[in-house]
Amino acid sequence: MNNPRPRHPLVRRLLLGTMVLVIAGGDLLIKSTVVQGLGEGKILDYGVINIRLAYNPGVAFSLGASLPPGVVATVTAALVAVLAVILFRAAPGLSRTSCAGAALLLGGALGNLVDRMDGAGVVDYLHTGWFPTFNLADIFVVSGAALLALGSLRKTGPTGEEDSLEVPR
Repeated sequence: MNNPRPRHPLVRRLLLGTMVLVIAGGDLLIKSTVVQGLGEGKILDYGVINIRLAYNPGVAFSLGASLPPGVVATVTAALVAVLAVILFRAAPGLSRTSCAGAALLLGGALGNLVDRMDGAGVVDYLHTGWFPTFNLADIFVVSGAALLALGSLRKTGPTGEEDSLEVPR
């Protein structure tokens, strides 16, 4: 009776799956819009950040760019699948913060995975001049990993609500 909102495993997993699909779909829609609106070489300058179209055939920081696209896609798909299994199994026990982090992490990873399936590489479009060009899915992956880690440090109170940060001893 202390926990008015039980964490039914199926409900938590369906919620996580829905959030992942919405995040990945939004990312792919934005990438499609950038590809349609910007040709190679066209730049939209917004001061600190520019929008310019680039393709990354590798993974983070173009690692593996010299490998065949099929190898990069297969390895990426395997890693995303393993991560998805782990996070979907853990979903019922995750805090809201960790669940949001898991959704961002998987949504960004899935968006980049689907984007890379055409063999051209992942569409990148955010450029700062001092950092490699990246995309919104990359931001989702990094912020999702941070939220997942932060959520694992959160203390859960008797109602199941997140109370405060507690560093494990």
